[in-house]
Amino acid sequence: METENKKILLVEDDPNFGTILKDYLVMNDYNVTHAKNGMEGFEKFKKDNFDLCILDVMMPYKDGFTLAKEIREKNKEVPIIFLTAKALKEDVMRGYKVGADDYLNKPFDSEVLLMKIKAIIQRKATDTLADSKEFEFKVGNFFLNSRLRFLTYNKGNPIKLSPKENDLLRLLALHKNDLMPRELALTKIWRDDNYFTSRSMDVYIAKLRKYLSQDDDVEIVNIHGEGFRLVVKSEVDH
Repeated sequence: METENKKILLVEDDPNFGTILKDYLVMNDYNVTHAKNGMEGFEKFKKDNFDLCILDVMMPYKDGFTLAKEIREKNKEVPIIFLTAKALKEDVMRGYKVGADDYLNKPFDSEVLLMKIKAIIQRKATDTLADSKEFEFKVGNFFLNSRLRFLTYNKGNPIKLSPKENDLLRLLALHKNDLMPRELALTKIWRDDNYFTSRSMDVYIAKLRKYLSQDDDVEIVNIHGEGFRLVVKSEVDH
């Protein structure tokens, strides 16, 4: 997942820590706007589109919780990570209630923060992709119309897919030649991520493999512990 040009709003009232954290994130290819307090943070948030917000909890004029609430009123989707010096359970619960995606206690390992940022931005991008309105796909010599649930090979007679087969193949097609995370399919299609739904998904993957076996150029590859890739061999660089 490319981090370049991803915009982060950092709201941190400690000038030294704020500057160090901003420089560290910039070094890792993020575009960072630093605000010194909650009021300034909200003004900056209104003026730009951010991919993620990092908010200190304890700040003068306006604390992180109040700021997060205001941000959520304007944008329900933007991920929020809280930074706090107090590891109180009440604070953590309050943070999640106002819509936090994650929490870090100071002092923290900056690499852990980087991993969290990457994971959250990637998850958001994947969710957005899964929610896209695209419904027609070319996969090798197959054509999928996910609105009609038709899978056609070489302009032959279309196969009518079941709703779950269709949803699963559409998700795979949206991620063509890339990883489709297992949990994404389970939460989007089965609305649940547990052992039984996971086994059920494997059955549907087997069915789709059977349909796609007509084209030697197309295969569904299992990425152990991660998910699946719908690969069109002629489109992948060897």
